[in-house]
Amino acid sequence: MSNRLNTTPNDLRAFWMPFTANRQFKQNPRMLVGAKDMHFTASDGRKILDGTAGLWCVNAGHCRPKITEAIAQQAGELDYAPAFQMGHPKAFELANRLVDIAPDGMNHVLFTNSGSEAVETALKVALAYHRAKGNGGRFRLIGRERGYHGVNFGGISVGGIVSNRKMFGTLLTGVDHMPHTHLPAQNAFTKGQPEHGGDIASELERIVTLHDASTIAAVIVEPVAGSTGVLIPPKGYLKMLREICTKHGILLIFDEVITGYGRLGAPFAAQHYDVMPDMITSAKGLTNGVIPMGAVFVTSEIHDAFMQGPEHLIEFFHGYTYSGNPIASAAALATLDTYREEGLLTRAADLSPYWEEQLHALRDCPHVIDIRNTGLIGAIELEPIAGEPTKRAFSAFLRAFEDGLLIRTTGDIIALSPPLIISKDQIDELFEKLRKVLGQVA
Repeated sequence: MSNRLNTTPNDLRAFWMPFTANRQFKQNPRMLVGAKDMHFTASDGRKILDGTAGLWCVNAGHCRPKITEAIAQQAGELDYAPAFQMGHPKAFELANRLVDIAPDGMNHVLFTNSGSEAVETALKVALAYHRAKGNGGRFRLIGRERGYHGVNFGGISVGGIVSNRKMFGTLLTGVDHMPHTHLPAQNAFTKGQPEHGGDIASELERIVTLHDASTIAAVIVEPVAGSTGVLIPPKGYLKMLREICTKHGILLIFDEVITGYGRLGAPFAAQHYDVMPDMITSAKGLTNGVIPMGAVFVTSEIHDAFMQGPEHLIEFFHGYTYSGNPIASAAALATLDTYREEGLLTRAADLSPYWEEQLHALRDCPHVIDIRNTGLIGAIELEPIAGEPTKRAFSAFLRAFEDGLLIRTTGDIIALSPPLIISKDQIDELFEKLRKVLGQVA
């Protein structure tokens, strides 16, 4: 761990920070200078309990030795290898290891550098697949209101978070959106999957009727909508989406950038909910957040549709300079080793009942209007301050950091997703701190 405590850069102006209130931050910076297991170290030396796994990504906890050692070793052996027309062993080993933990039928992997790029890749695969099958008229992409699929143009086009879309013009054409599944009047304070709202999936049939199935290439949804405030799929919802897509020859894409790699108690949400999509996007927990990397899983049917024509020709004109980067691959392999050795891909299933109990115990705290949970994910929705949306939750975020707890807020919702190594004692500590914070926020 760095010994550079109590240090702050002498000029903060140059860095335009992402998804941050830059002016507010730079008046009173919150600097992290170290991390280990369940805690960050702040620049003033305080330990900060990580209630968010960084940004939904540090599933195995911070600075795990196997991962850091693999990165150092790989950097000394092969730092970079060309990604086009060349290969290196670890990328192939990683793809095989990922297929082994993926849902049955997901037999091929494309590597990217982030969740946003994974989504862009999956959308392009969907469009190109239908063209390869002689169905080039299938050009429409269907997303969902309040969906988050990264920040590139394809992702914000199929996404449905207004603030992520409104500044950027017309976006992609040929995109439509299903309604979201958030029904607070019927489902407030539900533990696990809500009883009401599964039939909302039937709205996809209306969209199919409007546009005609022959024009629709793919539907993309997060199994659990994370960045919009943790919206849990109602019972039967995902299965109905699958049935409608199968009926009309539409590809179904699960965006598992958040839910992948153990967050719900199974390697992927597709396994947890027993619903098989045609593609899965992933990132974040793939490398434990240490090195940027994403992966798109596709079925053999999709992959094989491209493996036609002369063998010397490129089958799919897409990829990145850093696709399957050697150091990222080494980090991912060590991450998978850590998950396997410590049982982390399924640990959330064991911890989730205790997590659920402690989370819902906050129901009596001031301003709490809903609590939601699944796996090791939780959300506490707060009543907004009249005329000042987001302010109450942001105030809670600032107080929590002062009290040694990192939480994440979106709108007036507190989202929680701790590293999968969290203990019951640390769950108690997290919610004790949060109860204190909620009691102090006006």
